[in-house]
Amino acid sequence: MGRTVKEYIAHLEREERSPATLGQYRRDIEAFLRWMSGRELTKERVIGYKGHLQEVYRPVSVNAKLAALNGFFSFLGRHDLRVKQLKIQRQAFCPRERELSKAEYLRLVRAAETRRGDRLSLLMQTICATGIRVSELHSITAEAVERGEAVLQLKGKTRVILLTGKLRKKLQRYLRRQGISSGPVFITRTGRPLGRSSIWRMMKSLCTEAGVERSKVFPHNLRHLFARCFYSADRDLAKLADILGHSNINTTRIYIVSSGREHRQRMDALKLVL
Repeated sequence: MGRTVKEYIAHLEREERSPATLGQYRRDIEAFLRWMSGRELTKERVIGYKGHLQEVYRPVSVNAKLAALNGFFSFLGRHDLRVKQLKIQRQAFCPRERELSKAEYLRLVRAAETRRGDRLSLLMQTICATGIRVSELHSITAEAVERGEAVLQLKGKTRVILLTGKLRKKLQRYLRRQGISSGPVFITRTGRPLGRSSIWRMMKSLCTEAGVERSKVFPHNLRHLFARCFYSADRDLAKLADILGHSNINTTRIYIVSSGREHRQRMDALKLVL
């Protein structure tokens, strides 16, 4: 079965799935196989695993893991093992414990400048000012900074991300100080592009100093903040979907839900309570 998992991941790689997706699918499938402990694959056992996931993870995470398993079962030709995902009602507002505000983001940026220098600070500003995924950060290269735009390719699709004048100048100064003339802007001491886990750890280390709850601080939340700020200024959902690289506009809607505080203010403005 281990070989089959490798073959499935290789299949996904040929379909040009992102490295992050490949890693997550592999982990989810291997976790299921460990839970199975060599027992025969049956629909009843897969349903049992679905119940196990519901006891441990949030519904969104459960569905992501089931998507990995369903794809794997289809690859095996075992369509009979596929299970239905959980039905989740879309929330009208973002939970407070997950929403990163612009003020909190700015405190994180300033804390990064004070504690870790300009690399992490500029990295967060780059993600937040462009809306790119952390897995796409390697596309921000010295050459892209010179052109003023980065070309991103994923799943056979190509999109262009514009680097604003202010961000471009900051990146140019950083490149000169670091002596980087080509390749990715944000690299390790050995010259490799910074990985997701390293960025996640560095951001988490800023929480106490910045006074921001740890549950709000992770790279993807910067992308969500960009989406909310862009939509608030432009109100063009289709354009935002293009910028974010979403093929389904319903995915983009998830990014622009208002905060609980904003939702409450709008309800109060109805003046339906005397």
